Amino acid sequence: MKYIRTTTLYGIQPVAGEYVFSYDLQFFAKDGPGGERTEQATPKKLEDARNEGQVAKSKELVNALALLGLFIILKIYLSYLGNGIMELFHKYLGYFGNVVSDRYYGTSNNVYHFVFREALLDVLKLIWPFLLVSFVIGFVVNLVQVKWKISTKPLEPKLDKFNPINGLKRIFSTKQLVELLKSIAMVAVVGYIAYQCIVDNLGILFSLYEIPLLQAISTVGSILLDMGIRISVAFLVIGIADYAYQKWKFKQDMMMTKQETKDEFKNTEGDPQIKGQIRQRMRDASRRRSIASVPEADVVITNPTHFAVALQYDTEKAPAPIVIAKGADVIAAKIREKARESHVEIVENKPLARLLYHNVEIGEEVPPELYQAVAEVLAYVYSLKNKGVGA
Repeated sequence: MKYIRTTTLYGIQPVAGEYVFSYDLQFFAKDGPGGERTEQATPKKLEDARNEGQVAKSKELVNALALLGLFIILKIYLSYLGNGIMELFHKYLGYFGNVVSDRYYGTSNNVYHFVFREALLDVLKLIWPFLLVSFVIGFVVNLVQVKWKISTKPLEPKLDKFNPINGLKRIFSTKQLVELLKSIAMVAVVGYIAYQCIVDNLGILFSLYEIPLLQAISTVGSILLDMGIRISVAFLVIGIADYAYQKWKFKQDMMMTKQETKDEFKNTEGDPQIKGQIRQRMRDASRRRSIASVPEADVVITNPTHFAVALQYDTEKAPAPIVIAKGADVIAAKIREKARESHVEIVENKPLARLLYHNVEIGEEVPPELYQAVAEVLAYVYSLKNKGVGA
């Protein structure tokens, strides 16, 4: 908390003819109390954002591709579409006399229902390719952008959406500025392309009154289709740029502070200090168990002071000797002390002690490459025991 002195009326308390105004420097911090956002988003944060419906996608890219597909299918389908529309005109103009006279269908209400049903089916037969292309393009482009993930979180009501302050922040945010610039760019593109198409075909347009009506309609339709394809391609460029921006913006929004990264790690993996204490306790318990099993050993091989490894050889338990205890420094001293108390032979063999300590864990059998060295030690120990028994 900082203080400044001022003589204005905005002070809080007068001090020697002046006013003291307090302010919190954290209010001016860009990235909040957690510090600067310098860390990349973790997989967990990205997954949580995805579950909330927050993904990087461009609506303009979807609209541009759908519009381009619509004009392309219209250009291919135009002849059939025109003939179909003409047939519908002839067909339903022929129904008008029957509707008025009620000559074929009984009551007029039955006629209306029949005509409406049939007209709806005929129109659907004509426009189904456009509906199918729009649906397929929209589905595929969205699937490519955000992959398959169904989330109902964006549909859930949130109280902060009704907060007028948050509403003002959204209105005057960078996102709205980008949306405004995109809208201006699209209007400019449409105006420029329309102007160029009109200028390029000005001679044809002036001669329309000299040609038959159907030919004039076909000519205007061809010009409009070319114009639509050009506008769609321009929108596609804007959509690709917008998608790249949305990816970058989403990555920036998902950045985390170092404190957020630490907190998330604690929440998911646990506090490192607590985990370290747990591991230390587990190691201590394992060492106590291993030291307690030293009296069951046949021999303790030492370094002589740095390492100590206790071996047990029981053919009923395992075909090879087993390491039942091992340790370094303080633990090695405790193993040697326990071995002396239990009258277990202690044999000094520096290379073998190092190899056993670094390569064999407690409870594991001695590897085959060390069989000979361990057998020599055990043979020596058994010979000492036999001499003791004989004596």
